[in-house]
Amino acid sequence: MLSSLIRRNKPRSEMSFLEHLDDLRISLIRVVTVFAVGMVAALAFYRETPALLSLPLEWAKHPETSPLAFALSEPGPGLVNMGELKEFTFMGVWKVLMYAAFGVGVAVASPVFLYETARFVGPALTDREKQGLVPFCAAALILFMLGAALAFYWLSPMSIQIWQHFAEGMRMEVTWQASDYYAFVVMMCLLTGLTFQFPLALIVLMWLELVRPRTLLKSWRGMLVGIMFLVALITPIAEPISLLVMTGVLFGFYLSAVAVGTVIVRRKRVARGDKPDPEDDDSDDDDDDDGRSEAYRPRRSPDPVTPSSAASSVADKPKSTPPPVEGDLSSLD
Repeated sequence: MLSSLIRRNKPRSEMSFLEHLDDLRISLIRVVTVFAVGMVAALAFYRETPALLSLPLEWAKHPETSPLAFALSEPGPGLVNMGELKEFTFMGVWKVLMYAAFGVGVAVASPVFLYETARFVGPALTDREKQGLVPFCAAALILFMLGAALAFYWLSPMSIQIWQHFAEGMRMEVTWQASDYYAFVVMMCLLTGLTFQFPLALIVLMWLELVRPRTLLKSWRGMLVGIMFLVALITPIAEPISLLVMTGVLFGFYLSAVAVGTVIVRRKRVARGDKPDPEDDDSDDDDDDDGRSEAYRPRRSPDPVTPSSAASSVADKPKSTPPPVEGDLSSLD
């Protein structure tokens, strides 16, 4: 059992269906094992991990200590004078530890998950597609880390400042509960990192030819509205600055994905022997339909001949006169 988890004794091209299912089970066990190791490591360092996750709160209190101090506003007096995070129940302390461990486990297991996914679908791909699999997985990991970093360094501190600003405007004293804060930071980082996988999902759809690049480009207005709605769902408070910045970033990813997908689809079609532009298939189908309709156009059958119609046609036909007799001058009249 342990040897099968570490290595495989048979090439994947020679596996049966049940062996493929067993191989999938082994891949899932590997990912879950790495995820569990990350969680155990975070629980072992139970002091350092919450201290790391509390940095967005410190940056919200003291923007001058943040790497993105220019993107944060000045905090209110209530936020500056706020003390340590509070928790009122024992289970709340356990939630804090689990949220911290979950975030570390996902961060550690994400590269292994990408590797196992690429290794599992690799035999079904051609040599050219296998060459593009490595940069695809690397781009997925980089985009996920960029999204998580953006949420950690900017979105989380700015959201905390906005919340506190509204609370002070309504003359409310907010007691920050530790479990709520750590859940907010972890989920914000994970959701933003997953949102940054949006351009890769579009590229996969275009590579599978489920959607055409030109179709995506024509529907850019609807895509812009959908991106703005998605950003409003992710950010706790859809204030104008974060909404515009995140929408601009994701819309730029959308345009880049369409450009990359166009190149990939053209290369795939040329290698397959088709025309580079998928829209040419529609024009060919229209031409074939016109030719087919011309070839199979039904001919009009002649009208049936009845005795009355035959008699009328004979009556309407002019009668022929015999030639004049030689020497007869009446024909000159």
